[in-house]
Amino acid sequence: MPPLVIPIFISHQGCPQRCIFCDQHTITGHTGLEDQSVTPVTVAETVEHWLGRPRKESNGGVQVAFYGGSFTGLSMQRQRELLGAVQPYIADGLVDSVRISTRPDYIDAAAIRTLKEYSVSIVELGIQSLDQDVLEASARGHSVLQSEDAVRLLKEKGFTVGVQIMCGLPRDSASKLKATAKKIAELAPDFVRIYPVLVIKGSGLEKMYRDTAYKPLSLSRAIALSCRMKTYFDRHGIRVVRMGLQPSKELEDKVLAGPYHPAFGELVISRALFKKSRKVLRGTTGGGEKRLSIAAADESAFRGPDNVSMKRLAALGLLNGVKLVFDKEQPRNTVSVY
Repeated sequence: MPPLVIPIFISHQGCPQRCIFCDQHTITGHTGLEDQSVTPVTVAETVEHWLGRPRKESNGGVQVAFYGGSFTGLSMQRQRELLGAVQPYIADGLVDSVRISTRPDYIDAAAIRTLKEYSVSIVELGIQSLDQDVLEASARGHSVLQSEDAVRLLKEKGFTVGVQIMCGLPRDSASKLKATAKKIAELAPDFVRIYPVLVIKGSGLEKMYRDTAYKPLSLSRAIALSCRMKTYFDRHGIRVVRMGLQPSKELEDKVLAGPYHPAFGELVISRALFKKSRKVLRGTTGGGEKRLSIAAADESAFRGPDNVSMKRLAALGLLNGVKLVFDKEQPRNTVSVY
């Protein structure tokens, strides 16, 4: 069961770079002025507010998450102030863990000592790509080696490690994405987030896009590439916890181009389930009625917009004599025929 996540937004703080795709204030829906008001007092107030909200009992516990910036890029004093505001709730058993997001080049022995001291257990790294040419074209300001070293060091020290990767970056390609996925699987993080690149007003990509120096992925291409990566990570036992940016009015208002869809992740899952269904149906032999079984929790994702998966399977002649069932006991993201 997932934990209750209490979000604290420190948008763009601690980030030394202005990556070519990034307008962090738009992505998080928080302005720089609001972020400057994040203090130990407001952290405590936010925790109190969320703890006071009605909620079902959860075995997943409670987690405070610092989102939107490079946490270990903050001054050590500020890191200690913000993390220190959470410690009384950990001591009282009201909060179970803390998570932060940061850059791979801002992970070292000193940073890890501080995170350990203040009960941080989950660290997400904005890796984005493991191709050096792509990193440089995206103005990331760190190297592939720094990303690999950061994941290994955090895992060695017992952290739960997540990585964020993007598809559609400048100079990227399907083959480079495949190589990135392979390298990430070898590093074996605990989870992955996949984000398609969007052209956001105020980002460096805006000028490139308007000058026709950058062409964003189409929605269908972004779905296909994300599906390939998710399938690869699934096969290697690495959870994909999110695909696509969290939809918001602020984000929608500033997207100029690119594969934005408020249900991007569901579209990717729909494609993956369609491909699995196609494979098992093609591999089925023998006469008589067959049952195509999908997890009940995946029914909406499997059907897709306008029941597209069923229409595509029917057009391929794969639903003749097949009855579709949705099984409440079946594990998610699985398909079977019997």
